[in-house]
Amino acid sequence: MGIGSEVEHGFPHLGTVRSALTALYRRIGEDGVRSYAPSVFPVDVAFSDDEDPHLGAQSVARALVSHLHLPDARMIVSYREMEHAAGVELTAGPEYFIELNERFRSHRKDIGAALAHEITHVLLHRLDLSFPGTPDNEILTDTVTTYLGAGWLLLDAYRQDGASSQKLGYLTPEEFGYVLAKRALAFGEDPAPWFTSAEAYTAYTKGMAQARRDTQQPPLAAAGRLARHRYAKDRRQAQEHGATGKPGPLAAYAFEGEPGALRVSFPCPTCHQRLRVPVRGGLRARCGLCRTVLDCDT
Repeated sequence: MGIGSEVEHGFPHLGTVRSALTALYRRIGEDGVRSYAPSVFPVDVAFSDDEDPHLGAQSVARALVSHLHLPDARMIVSYREMEHAAGVELTAGPEYFIELNERFRSHRKDIGAALAHEITHVLLHRLDLSFPGTPDNEILTDTVTTYLGAGWLLLDAYRQDGASSQKLGYLTPEEFGYVLAKRALAFGEDPAPWFTSAEAYTAYTKGMAQARRDTQQPPLAAAGRLARHRYAKDRRQAQEHGATGKPGPLAAYAFEGEPGALRVSFPCPTCHQRLRVPVRGGLRARCGLCRTVLDCDT
């Protein structure tokens, strides 16, 4: 895991994040995802300044191993001078060696965040779930860490003032906020009281706004007036001139089939698997992957 010096903002990795959510649901299913409730609590990863740095880190690691459902994995944590925040050696187990940057000896507040990312690497290794290429695989790891209830620690590690800034992980603060918001909406869980960083809370609110926009896109019934107007125009064109089967430049939905038997495909706002439903007005659709029930106006 890297330590961000120049903090990037916005949503540059949103496509990969959404693909990571789909991959997670496909790998462990809706029941598996639901088993990661509630999130890890602050008290579970508390680490006071008077604790032994090795024993304290081991205690935090055990709490995260338990939360991430890795009861037979043992994390051996050590410190050393290194460029990155942390790293883990992925082996067959059951012992895994995690190295933390020496700076964490005196900056203990964020040890939980660093360990959460590295232990999720172990989880993904055991699940045989990965993306090609290091950057996308690290985004997958940050996304899964956050969506399974340990990544709020990574967002809370983001702090910025006039003289310096700190961010752990590979997602932008707003992208961490987005994944955390997706979890909050799916699980009915509010992580806001756990934040100690004002910057993290701001990023979470921006991420929540983006996550809510996912639930307000046509053909979902909650779509706004302008989006519905655009959808009606695109539907009329598909009915008159034939469907392209490709999402447009301004919308994620696409029309498929013959004019008299049109279907519309669109991403599920929870897991982002594409759904296909007939174009016939109001209907309810259930995502076969995450089981979310959606009110649609096709």
